[in-house]
Amino acid sequence: MAIADSGRGKSKPAASTKSVSRSSMAGLQIPVSRITRYLRGGNYAQYISTGALVYLVTETLEPAGNTTRDNKKNRIMPRHIQPAMCNDEELSQLLCAFTIADDGLMPDIHTVLLPKKADKAKDDIHRQAS
Repeated sequence: MAIADSGRGKSKPAASTKSVSRSSMAGLQIPVSRITRYLRGGNYAQYISTGALVYLVTETLEPAGNTTRDNKKNRIMPRHIQPAMCNDEELSQLLCAFTIADDGLMPDIHTVLLPKKADKAKDDIHRQAS
């Protein structure tokens, strides 16, 4: 009697498996692998898990996309990401203190320090009458 496939000897050729990107597994259009590479290269943390990365990116870009749509634009720009992060309760605790370069937004300036528009109008009227 012959023992059927005892696990030794020649094995059957493995079925060809296609590689699936992490972006397609997560159902995202952004390149998850590229962002992971940038984060690892930046030495922000010793270990970076893919799940945490996908969560962070989707939680950041979803409100940024809503802000972009509200501004009637088609492309998410840095100026859309900063307010989206600060308006989200959880992301504001984590990332609101960071400044995004080239976001084009003015920093918070106290209203007391801003020039008053009503005073300018009165000064213009007095100058024209003189």
